[in-house]
Amino acid sequence: MLPGVGPTLKRKLARLGLETIRDLLEHRPFRYEEPVPERRIADLRGEDEVVIAAEVLSVSERRRGRLKILTARVADESGAITATWFNQPWLKAQLQPGTRIRLRGKPGRYGFDVRSYDVGETSATADFAPVYPASEEITPKKLRELVEAALPRTRDFPDPLPAELRQRLGLPLVPDALTALHRPRRGDDAEVGRRRLAFDELLAFQLAIALRAREREAEQAPALGEPGELVARYLALLPFALTPHQLEAIAQIDADLARPTPMQRLLQGDVGSGKTVVALYALLRAVEAGLRGALMAPTETLAEQHFLTIEPLCGELGVPVALLTGTTKGEIADAGIVVGTHALIQEGVELRDLAVAVVDEQHRFGVEQRRRLAEGRSPHVLHMTATPIPRTLALTVYGDLAVSEIAKPPASRKPVITRWIPEERAAEAYRRLRRLLEEGRQAYVVCPLIEESETSVARAAEQEADRLRRAELRGLRIGCLHGRLRPAERRDLMQRFKARELDVLVATTVIEVGVDVANATVMIVQEADRFGLAQLHQLRGRVGRGAEQSYCLLISRAKEELTDSARERLDALVASTDGFELAERDLEIRGEGQLLGTRQAGISDLKFTRLRADRPLLEQARRAATDLVDASRPLADLASRASAPVEP
Repeated sequence: MLPGVGPTLKRKLARLGLETIRDLLEHRPFRYEEPVPERRIADLRGEDEVVIAAEVLSVSERRRGRLKILTARVADESGAITATWFNQPWLKAQLQPGTRIRLRGKPGRYGFDVRSYDVGETSATADFAPVYPASEEITPKKLRELVEAALPRTRDFPDPLPAELRQRLGLPLVPDALTALHRPRRGDDAEVGRRRLAFDELLAFQLAIALRAREREAEQAPALGEPGELVARYLALLPFALTPHQLEAIAQIDADLARPTPMQRLLQGDVGSGKTVVALYALLRAVEAGLRGALMAPTETLAEQHFLTIEPLCGELGVPVALLTGTTKGEIADAGIVVGTHALIQEGVELRDLAVAVVDEQHRFGVEQRRRLAEGRSPHVLHMTATPIPRTLALTVYGDLAVSEIAKPPASRKPVITRWIPEERAAEAYRRLRRLLEEGRQAYVVCPLIEESETSVARAAEQEADRLRRAELRGLRIGCLHGRLRPAERRDLMQRFKARELDVLVATTVIEVGVDVANATVMIVQEADRFGLAQLHQLRGRVGRGAEQSYCLLISRAKEELTDSARERLDALVASTDGFELAERDLEIRGEGQLLGTRQAGISDLKFTRLRADRPLLEQARRAATDLVDASRPLADLASRASAPVEP
């Protein structure tokens, strides 16, 4: 570490994720100070931000309520002014009379309101000075000092790119890129540095993808040939015609299954678009070849819903299906299809003759869990997600997967009408709900997201169900679904809801995926501003699954109490029912790092990449990776840093 970084400061830096010199140098500024003019004190006018250079004459401090105000009388050759700092009493020791200082700020009601300052060497008040993501424990100024101290160490990092490639793409050396990022002299310096560092990130991912694809070329999966009589009977059993998107996805899967190389395909589709129908087709292709299929889901509720959906169909086809979760131990020896949670990959579970594996909501599994499903065998794998991924993100993260999209739901389904209602009008939402329930419809009420234990979330759901029974929904039949119920209780509750023995299901986000009741046409989401955009879209997808018009009512705090991003999320959901469009909007609202972090561990390591703006850079990295996949160190080191996160 750097001189002067003791154990206490080291712990504070670690809480920001900064544990090494490299971490510090890769701590990207989130903005830069705009150029401003330097003025004499006598020439200060108006409200514009400026810089003044002066000498401290005197310093004092006072309180106004909880506000601590530090003032210093400062002067240059043209005159004097009072400079003011708020809640920074520790500066008093630095502002001794006679000290030369440089201040950046603007004239205000307290004299000169200081935004940044330098004592001695110019740093914080310079044009294009970097402003870093900081914490209450470590100020941006302290981070700037530490990064400045670390910059001479940039020469310790070898440049991994071949000189020819770097020159052809017009990219600077890594040390020069880091210096430009933290100490830009002109407006475009920092962007040139960022692009070089973003290229390295993208190249690391693309190299890891290329290496993984090469490994797969040596693996052998059973070639399943042409589709046969079993899947023909299955398609004939369905009470509806498949959509063009579903038929296209099935044709792509058939082409993959005909080859001896393991299929690695991502099937992504909006909520309610019919992915499970396609997934069951792939599983039955394994069964008709005399082999086995397995479907792995991230939660017991979702695994149970899949089992309840496919078991009746498979029963008519004469295909035995088993359910295996942490609490349900079905007999899998004779099952042609096994549905389960991560219990499928636990020690002692034998999945012999596995030819096709479907991994649902695959981004919610860790890399190691997905690897273990295929361990010791090479099945064809269909990765499935109802959380649409922006196209650029899919290319970056799942570049070694072929992608099939089911972009549109069946034509018979009407778009869900979505309304955003402030808390004070919640009674109106429940009156509207009661009218629809009295007409024979059913509804979900999703409880607030409480970031505590699962037990407290369950308790909150039960309390809300009791309140509704006594108040707005008195006299109606209300059930309560949450993750603390035993599997048998959950299954019984869902069966009663499907059989219309319950009018309303009060639930936690356990119903986010997999629950399918066509008669449920209303969803009320309480404190909707607490939920992410993708999760709100998933929740909304539980209604609108039949031919009747459905409604989603979002209840939140008053608009003026919400953050800008919360308002943007709710506005976006009201404006669109297209999951792919919302995924792009989510990327805009939340930014790459946060959104990526929800996809898969490690992907939020993209510190410099701007996915929407860097599409050309991504294409360059993909082409370069193809040429460099056999290169030795240090490119191999670059690839190894990203090898785990990109595995499907």
